Amino acid sequence: MSFASLGLSESILKALSEKGYQQPTPVQQKAIPAILAGRDVMAAAQTGTGKTAGFTLPILENLSKGNRAGSNQARALVLTPTRELAAQVAESVQAYGKFLPLSSTVVFGGVKINPQMMRLRRGADILIATPGRLWDLYQQNAVKFKHLEILVLDEADRMLDMGFIHDIRKIISVLPKARQNLLFSATFSDDIRKLAKTIIHNPVEFSVTPRNATAKSVTQWLCPVDKKRKPALLSHLIKTENWQQVLVFSRTKFGANRLAAFLEKAGISSAPIHGNKSQNARIKALADFKAGKIRALVATDIAARGLDIDQLPQVVNVDLPNVPEDYVHRIGRTGRAGASGQAISLVSADEIKQLCDIEILTQKTIERRYVDGFEPVHELPESSRNSAPKSPKKVKKTKPSKRSGNTSEKQLSKGKTPKSHTSRTSTPKSNASKTNAPQNKAPTQRRSRSSQKSTRRPQQGQP
Repeated sequence: MSFASLGLSESILKALSEKGYQQPTPVQQKAIPAILAGRDVMAAAQTGTGKTAGFTLPILENLSKGNRAGSNQARALVLTPTRELAAQVAESVQAYGKFLPLSSTVVFGGVKINPQMMRLRRGADILIATPGRLWDLYQQNAVKFKHLEILVLDEADRMLDMGFIHDIRKIISVLPKARQNLLFSATFSDDIRKLAKTIIHNPVEFSVTPRNATAKSVTQWLCPVDKKRKPALLSHLIKTENWQQVLVFSRTKFGANRLAAFLEKAGISSAPIHGNKSQNARIKALADFKAGKIRALVATDIAARGLDIDQLPQVVNVDLPNVPEDYVHRIGRTGRAGASGQAISLVSADEIKQLCDIEILTQKTIERRYVDGFEPVHELPESSRNSAPKSPKKVKKTKPSKRSGNTSEKQLSKGKTPKSHTSRTSTPKSNASKTNAPQNKAPTQRRSRSSQKSTRRPQQGQP
């Protein structure tokens, strides 16, 4: 199937040809004809499936046949959860509509509002916006929706997660009732369906990629490591594996700042990107990362939404996400369009629940690789995607004092092993293991779990 067979005009086909696009993706094959026909659409599609082109191409096609937008008016409105995603959609609209007489503009928070108000005076055939800033502009009469024809909710699940539901409802309440509605979401949760019932009418509904799908071209593996040694292990891997471009995920903004600073001190150019950073700082960090000026971009999940980086070779999870679907979103940044990629997770013992949830969701047991010099003191328990994680057996204590007994119980309840019962630190590796080890091994030597255990626990009678 070609783009021409979908009913797109020569102007759009020319723009696609310049971008090097030859065949539509599955989401584009289903979305474009439905949108061109004026149908409402409700699509489950993850990042990297081509969903942005799936709605921008037919919107451009339909709008090109009508009148231009008047002053302060918008004909199509695209709502996105983050500034980065809004900017990315705006870039796509400009690229695909290069040869069309249509106007577009993007508005979001974190920057001065006056320049955005000035741009809106000229009107916009396509307006891309984050909910909060759009509502501010509407309240100041900077934008009007009298002639709005199309509403798009992009990554609706993330907008709900970020608490934009109230802003979305207020915006929808001031839009014309007669309009085309397009909803794109990674998953169809109950909250999404509840929202859809209020805006979608007789939609074309489809799911292109299952929510638990991970690209086959992405090699996934994890390194068991103690939490406090994660930054050092990340630095070690970047240097010894000679990674030149790696996207690193941190669970918190503070953690992203601290990790980026650690890498900088280790001689690895890096920058954090998260919601507390100014828009200019985020744009510069992303531009430097794409240009190869920095090797590591440390991001939170929300800030990474909408990041579009071609041929990203490595993604590293320094912290596992609390929501297993976010793991799929994270590693979906690499291995795009059939290219190979690596997704590496640094996992500590207290993250066993998150690991099990991820393996159950993806129906895949992630390979474990140990790195010499970073073997964990607190071992990562075994996990199975078919069963819940097993709790470590409590060590039998011999008449502990009341105080020490309470401390041990607290440590065990948190998944920690009391120092007095840590056999691994008190049992040195055998001499035989050292004798048989290769003399000139590489700086980073990964071993399978079975060899790890045999090295650490020599049988009785072994020298």
